[in-house]
Amino acid sequence: MSFDSFQFDPRLLAGIRELGYSTPTPIQEQAIPPILGGHDVLGLAQTGTGKTAAFVLPILQHLLNGARGRVRALIVTPTRELAEQIHIAIGQLGRHTRLRSATVYGGVSMTTQTQTLRNGVEIVVACPGRLLDHLNQGQINLSHVETLVLDEADRMFDMGFLPEVRKIIKHVPARRQTLFFSATMPDDVRRLARDVLGNPVHVQIGDSAPATTVSHALYPVASHLKTALLLELLHHTDTDSVLVFTRTKHRAKRLGDQLKRAGHSATSLQGNLSQNKRQAALDGFRSGKFQVMVATDIAARGIDVSSISHVINYDMPDTAEAYIHRIGRTGRAAKTGDAFTLVIDEDADMVKTIERVLGTQLERCTVPGFDYRQPKAASALPPPNRPDYARSRAPKQKPAPQPRVGNHAHAQPYVSRLAADLPSHQSPSNRPKPAKPFSRRQSFRR
Repeated sequence: MSFDSFQFDPRLLAGIRELGYSTPTPIQEQAIPPILGGHDVLGLAQTGTGKTAAFVLPILQHLLNGARGRVRALIVTPTRELAEQIHIAIGQLGRHTRLRSATVYGGVSMTTQTQTLRNGVEIVVACPGRLLDHLNQGQINLSHVETLVLDEADRMFDMGFLPEVRKIIKHVPARRQTLFFSATMPDDVRRLARDVLGNPVHVQIGDSAPATTVSHALYPVASHLKTALLLELLHHTDTDSVLVFTRTKHRAKRLGDQLKRAGHSATSLQGNLSQNKRQAALDGFRSGKFQVMVATDIAARGIDVSSISHVINYDMPDTAEAYIHRIGRTGRAAKTGDAFTLVIDEDADMVKTIERVLGTQLERCTVPGFDYRQPKAASALPPPNRPDYARSRAPKQKPAPQPRVGNHAHAQPYVSRLAADLPSHQSPSNRPKPAKPFSRRQSFRR
């Protein structure tokens, strides 16, 4: 099947071809026809499945006919990053249509947004809080909305936005098309879907497990050694772009600063940053200026960077669903990726939950040569001029090819108590230095 089969306008097909799209993803194949047919759609799909284009393309096709200069499509998203991502997709796919979109979210000037809205746009991509501000001040008119999209509904629930979403819905016409997308369906989200959708077409892609292109590994470690172990992983692993998850925004900032002091090109993405700084961090990560980004779950929602080779959970997520969302940042678009999780003894129950959801036991691994018995006083970050990390500031050289020794050659049996003896690692004397003990694809691909 090709995009030609949807009979899109030639102006849309030109944008599709210029982006290199040839074959629709499963959710695009299933969702686009009913959306083009005017049906409400309830889509269940995890991130990285191509759902943005699944609703953007039919919306653009519909808006090519009819009035211009007024808001006819409203897309509500939980985060600024996701709003920008959708806005960019609209601009790329609709570059030949002369349809206009605008983003509405907090952290930037309302005056600038108001002026853009007054100039006339057909599509608004908005976060709930700032959109309500504009509505309360009479700066946006939603009475002509023909298509309403609620994207990442479960994340909006997690962030407490469902009351705001219900208020927004009161400002759009009752007769409209509604597209509802969520990766999971908690009870409150299910009730909202039931209230806003009319006889929807159900589209579900995959299940609750991450893509099979992702390899998983657990790294048991004492809590006070997490940062030191993370540095060892980054130093010895062949990576492209690395996304590191923490539980809190304060830890994300602190860890990002620690990685920079250790010589890594790192940045952080968390809620205390201004919008300009958030966008600069995201743009730098996307362009390769920063190799490592440390982020919280909320800040990282909607990040779409195809070159992410590794996701590292510095902190164990609170739920198995959160783990799946995090891991969905890598192994995208049929590429392979690796997921590392640093686990402490208190994470044992969550590990069992994740394994039960995935239906498999995750590999327990150790980093060769790392001293897991360091006392707390000795576990501080190394000074920036330590030779091992001075090398990491210089351009990394690819190590000489090593003989394949089998999957998970460096893995050791899992220990419930990290104070137990761990096997030491002796590098062969003929191995080139500073060659990395293991490469991403050699050791982790199943």
